[in-house]
This record gives sequence, structure tokens and C-alpha cells, in this order.
Amino acid sequence: MPTPKPKPKPKLAVIKLASCDGCQLSLLDCEDELLAVAGALDIAYFPEASSRLLKGPYDVTLVEGSVTTAADRERLAALRRESRLLITIGACATSGGIQALRNFQSYPELARSVYAHPEYLDSLATSSGVAEHIPVDYELRGCPVDKSQLLEVLIAALHGRAPRLPRHSVCLECKRRGVVCVTVAHGTPCLGPVTQTGCGALCPRFSRGCFGCFGPSDTPRVQALAPVLASVGATDTDVARLYGTFNVGAPAFGDEHRVRLPVVE
Repeated sequence: MPTPKPKPKPKLAVIKLASCDGCQLSLLDCEDELLAVAGALDIAYFPEASSRLLKGPYDVTLVEGSVTTAADRERLAALRRESRLLITIGACATSGGIQALRNFQSYPELARSVYAHPEYLDSLATSSGVAEHIPVDYELRGCPVDKSQLLEVLIAALHGRAPRLPRHSVCLECKRRGVVCVTVAHGTPCLGPVTQTGCGALCPRFSRGCFGCFGPSDTPRVQALAPVLASVGATDTDVARLYGTFNVGAPAFGDEHRVRLPVVE
């Protein structure tokens, strides 16, 4: 009997838009686990890791980075057609990243303040997440993503199931780990009550307030948190800065950032 041909491995593509590459590096940082990933998947397109760049279609596509140019939008439309599963990874791809701060100011004025010849720029006036332009199958939060969650997404894709990702707040993570509340104990402003867990409560474990790296939780009660932040001395400017970081493009955080921005006389 002829030997049956081995079943082809699912093809994986890792795509970069406007980003710092940190989430792609999280995949490379998997080290020993990466060997298992490479054994189970055909890494067809991953310029950060290999010069072997194969065309689609792809079984799984990971997209890092925000949409900041018209070319990005066109590329995404093609990727969606070529991808069976399309998963966004990181704050840039899920909410526009820290570059979404441009959404709250006059883009022409910003461009003139930075570039001598802004007329040569080919950028959109806003930075946005991928899901605002095309349907995505799953979103993986974080700045950068947590590598265990990244592996869970890939394993789930291989087995044809939905990934098991936490959706509760950082506060619950602190309770589970026995971490003392930094706001109650030390008067430190913290976004833990409104932020989705994913980091293992990293900052509170070192007596620092949560910076909101994993974006809003499922029910982010930012208005309820406001008087708590004020009670520990946080001004409107302080609160605007707290929300004006990695996930400022997420509606719950962006709205609170906007209303807290200092008025320029």
C-alpha cells in the first residue's frame, strides 16, 4: 500500500500594522513552547521571525498594530478574504494603541508640529483598532499580550474551539492573589476596578496602580471610579493621563479621557 501523504499543517501568518512589534516579540518569547507551535503550524508569513514569506490563504492570521493609513485599510480587506481565522493581538490592534491620542486633537496641527513637510504624509486623521474596519474572530488584549493567552489562542485555533480568555477585572485578580488594594492601603490611583485582567495583577503586586494595559473590562464603571480617584487626590488632569495611555481608543477609557482633558484658555 502506498504511504498516505501527511496532512498539511495549518498555515499561520503574523501581520504588522502601526505598532512597536512588542506583541510579535511575545510570540518569539515563548521559547520552548514556540518549538511546539512551529511543529503544529506552518509559519507561512512572519517577517519578524523568518524571510520565508508565503502568500495566503491562511488558516490563522494574527494582526498586530493599529490602522493609521488608507493602505492599512486596503490590506486588511485582503487579509480578511485570505484568512479563515483572523485574531487581533495587543492594544494597538484592539483599540488603536497609544497612537490613538491623535484622535483627541487636531491632526493637521499635530502633523505641522512634528514634521517640516506634513504635506508628504499619507496618514489617516485617526488611529483605530482593526475591528472598526473588518470583522475579527477574536481579540487578544494587552500591551503587550500575555504569552500564555497567545498560546491559548493558537491551541484553541488548532483544536477548533473558542479560546478561554479571562474577562473579569484586575481587582478580582488581586483578591485571588491576596494582593492588598493599593488605593485603600496607600492612596494610589489605580484603574484595576475598570480594567480587564490578563497580567496577573502585575503592577499592584509591586505596590503600583494599574495602568489599564488590558483595556476596559466587560462592565467598566468609569463614572463610579471617578469619586474614588478624586478621594485620593487625583485631579481631572491626573485622571485624563491615567486613561490616556495604551487603550485610550477604547470607548470607555477614551470618553473619560476626553471629559477630563484640561481646558486650554
